[in-house]
Amino acid sequence: MDKLLDQQIQEYISANLNTDLHVLLLKKSPFSEVSMQEIVQQIRGKQVAQKKFPFLLKEGLVFPPQLSLEQSSSEKTAQYKSQLLKGKSFIDLTCGFGIVAYYLSQNFQDITLIEQNNELLKIVQHNWGILEKKAKFIHQKLEDFLTENKELFDVIYLDPARRDHNKNKVFLLEDLSPNILEIQEKLVSIGDKVVIKLSPLIDIKYLLSVLKGVFRIEIIAVKNDVKEIVVFLSGENHREIICNCTNLETDDPPFEFIIGEEEEAVANYGEPEKYIYIPNNTILKAGIFNLISQKAGLKKLHPNTHIYTSDLRIENFPGRIFEMEIIDPKKIKKKSQYNIISKNYPLKPEEIKKKYNLKDGGNHYLIFTQSKKGKIILKSV
Repeated sequence: MDKLLDQQIQEYISANLNTDLHVLLLKKSPFSEVSMQEIVQQIRGKQVAQKKFPFLLKEGLVFPPQLSLEQSSSEKTAQYKSQLLKGKSFIDLTCGFGIVAYYLSQNFQDITLIEQNNELLKIVQHNWGILEKKAKFIHQKLEDFLTENKELFDVIYLDPARRDHNKNKVFLLEDLSPNILEIQEKLVSIGDKVVIKLSPLIDIKYLLSVLKGVFRIEIIAVKNDVKEIVVFLSGENHREIICNCTNLETDDPPFEFIIGEEEEAVANYGEPEKYIYIPNNTILKAGIFNLISQKAGLKKLHPNTHIYTSDLRIENFPGRIFEMEIIDPKKIKKKSQYNIISKNYPLKPEEIKKKYNLKDGGNHYLIFTQSKKGKIILKSV
């Protein structure tokens, strides 16, 4: 690692940030002390950092292999989680590249980082020195640490590995590494709060059926792409479980509700009015299709159409709002340009474009869907 920090090598890395890495890998390294593979790893790390964690674009920092970069939380989601947690002592049991730990460390006095990959831990320790962050770095398997540990912590954080031995993606809690179901009781016995980052694919009902002591769930999206499900546990039983839906880097307001409210909520139904509302993907992931209708005071078009409507514009809706009108399909001009949305409709957007001979894009929208009266097409005004 020290060799990579040589000034000439660092200048070469900076000079090749926009070079085709496949071409670069075919070349021989101009430096005898480091390979071209090592150099490309650093260039790729800086490229990822530009988009995913720009706070790491500082001189002297070292980047790990690509898989560790891919598995790291983004700077945006890490910043958001840091707003939710504070206390005296914090431990990250699956430190990885240390992005989340870096942000959470701002709210705690005592930081402990556990990582079983010693090379990765050395990189994190080096980078934290450059960033002037202090922590206790422990190279150990999570399971061994839990067996030997006698300390208590205000917050325990872990991001389990979501790939099996064949590198296939997994997301059920019993398939993760570590197996969350096997260690959950140990975790809550040494931590006031246990915070676990999980796959966006995980089912909320399944989660609640297998975990004890859940008191909060965060569904976190970035630009309407759900990135993480974060579950909060403690050793106590909680009468209410809060779920919060957040869509970062948008103007969407967060939407918070209590688990179980959806089952009691009743949606009103109606035909399309002046304004059409499409919930963002955190709302759809939460499955609160009736609750959003009831709480926002909107009518739902159809039991299986998660599109809502009102005659007056309702602000602070967690999703997109369109002013639209029903259009006769015969009045759709060929070769017109539209953004196509298809929800609860037999044809997919590509099939719709082909059928009506439409171009993609532009500023206008067509929504193909159905209400209780049948299939309809809506055109933005």
